[in-house]
Amino acid sequence: MSLDADIVVVGAGPAGLAFCRSLAQSPVSMIVVEKQEQESIAKPQFDGREIALTHASRHAMEKFGIWDHVPADEIYLLRDAKVLDGTSDYLLHFPQPDSNSKKEGLGYFIANHNIRQASYNAVSTQDNVQIRYGHGVADVALSEKGAVVTLEDGSSIKCRLVVAADSRFSNTRRKMGIGADWNDFGRTVHVFRMEHSISNEHTAIECFSYGRTLAILPLDEHLCSCVVTIDSHRAHEISDLSPEDLEQTIMEQLKHRLGQMKFVEKMVTYPLVGVHAKQFYGQSCAVIGDAAVGMHPVTAHGYNLGLQSAVILGQLIDEAARAGQDIAAPRLLSRYNIKHMMSTRTIYHGTNFVVKLFTAETPPAKLLRKAVMRISNNLPPVKYLISRQLTHVSHR
Repeated sequence: MSLDADIVVVGAGPAGLAFCRSLAQSPVSMIVVEKQEQESIAKPQFDGREIALTHASRHAMEKFGIWDHVPADEIYLLRDAKVLDGTSDYLLHFPQPDSNSKKEGLGYFIANHNIRQASYNAVSTQDNVQIRYGHGVADVALSEKGAVVTLEDGSSIKCRLVVAADSRFSNTRRKMGIGADWNDFGRTVHVFRMEHSISNEHTAIECFSYGRTLAILPLDEHLCSCVVTIDSHRAHEISDLSPEDLEQTIMEQLKHRLGQMKFVEKMVTYPLVGVHAKQFYGQSCAVIGDAAVGMHPVTAHGYNLGLQSAVILGQLIDEAARAGQDIAAPRLLSRYNIKHMMSTRTIYHGTNFVVKLFTAETPPAKLLRKAVMRISNNLPPVKYLISRQLTHVSHR
């Protein structure tokens, strides 16, 4: 059939646009289909989310020309991380793995809207990409020869490969016949920024207090993002607080480690759902980003894994296109599936286990997590492996 484009990418979020950037120098044509209007993609609004980036993700963003579009004064260093359990003062401490890399630390934090903006800016001048805004996908027909993507306005696009990058709730993934394992945690996430009088020393703090979890993500030395996770039926206990009461409850949970705290940004709330596609490809199609793996935020690997999927699939397609080979060959897509599955399966299920362990309030669970913290703290090889996982997800 006559193709309108070699590849249709569904979703103009960070993963979909990073995938486009991975093929900026490739002899393939791409059409991005995005349900939102251009204004929402070109000028994304602050949504409360701060994205943790590994060094490998930074290198990929630099290679794709995305990193340079992020305002330098809004790239925040993550030097090390600490974990607190319940009311205990005992700390599980993850320092930067290499004492000689003090300037780099564990990684970085960048606000989600800045990553989206930078990704859009990088793609906006890319010659081999068209973006069609304001169009949802009504259906996807797949065959050995390619795919036909039917949009909600009745128009259709013919292509060799469809790549779904339309969130963990991907409608396109479902229409392509790719199933997923879901984990609805029954919890709600509240995110907001606070200023504080004592320096955070660029250290992230995870407080697994009974009944709720508090994460402190360091931004400027006296500015942090607070992430409170609580059972959804109790979400009002956070959302209904006045700014003054919210400040007080956060200070108390932190035992005043950051001194006086002041609420400075609007609160944004999200449901907590994890998802892992049962496979990452089908006939003439693939899934990337959150459509492939939507992580619980506790390990902060969501965008890192989404970027990894774009890197792996993009490299395989680029090599095939340059060699004049089929960019949607089952063997190629299977290689992508294997490479991305090898890392994501372990991280996804391991993260869910950790979350379950550290949020359960039964006496055996409390004893077990205290033991886990001490073992991790006192066995250097274990701590090293965890630190390496925090700072680097292989893109090779």
